[in-house]
Amino acid sequence: MSTLDDWTHALCADLGLALDDAATRVVLDLARVVAHQVDRPAAPLTAYILGAAVGGGQPLADTAARIRQLAENWEPRA
Repeated sequence: MSTLDDWTHALCADLGLALDDAATRVVLDLARVVAHQVDRPAAPLTAYILGAAVGGGQPLADTAARIRQLAENWEPRA
């Protein structure tokens, strides 16, 4: 196991959450795209906003795909 895996398992256990490796991969992939295409500090904020959207009932995969598409097409303001 990696440090990331150890941390994720410990965090989920402490918060009483079920670990979903597929969801973890979706969030990490999205954060990577946002960090490279938008701005590094946008990655954790985007992950938080994704979590809020999913907590509000939006589906993880679809919502992450929408955000990813927005990030991949992002053009900063001049």
